[in-house]
Amino acid sequence: MTAARLARRTLLLAALAAAGAASAAHAGEDDGLVEYQVKAAFVCKFGNYVDWPPQSLGATGEPFRVGVLASEAVVEEFRRTATAALVAGRPVEVRRLVRGEVPEGVQVVFMSRGMASHAPGLLAALHGRPVLTVTELEPGVATGMINFVVIDDKVRFDILLPPATQSGLKISVRLLGVARRVEGRS
Repeated sequence: MTAARLARRTLLLAALAAAGAASAAHAGEDDGLVEYQVKAAFVCKFGNYVDWPPQSLGATGEPFRVGVLASEAVVEEFRRTATAALVAGRPVEVRRLVRGEVPEGVQVVFMSRGMASHAPGLLAALHGRPVLTVTELEPGVATGMINFVVIDDKVRFDILLPPATQSGLKISVRLLGVARRVEGRS
């Protein structure tokens, strides 16, 4: 591994660790919400490690939009985290998605495990569109391009490259390098 590559990987790991460490300050809060604070921080960082097709981010000055299909408490954690986030120099805006809705005008969709029954339909509706799908579903079922897993009380993620590539998204090698597992790498 070259020194430059090691430095980039270290920087990315530090940024992602800092995002997760911020939640440790809330240790007295409900463990589930702390987990979502970490996941929200990851989601807000992911957008900076994806090459987006032209025009998929909207006009200059428009916010980077994240749609969240989850409980109101989870959506609020995402909103709190997004207030300090920038993706491609744009502020991050979080919008709560409604079950059965095919989201328009979002760059990322996060679906919580509580909405797993809606995953097949939503993932099919977004297939081929330049929308990064992020889930936290059990292995063996259809998941998003990025799927969170909790191992030894640590939030990790797996990346599925084929659906990202089919949607015109290119996930940075820096993000691939810190994933727990990458499927579809050639």
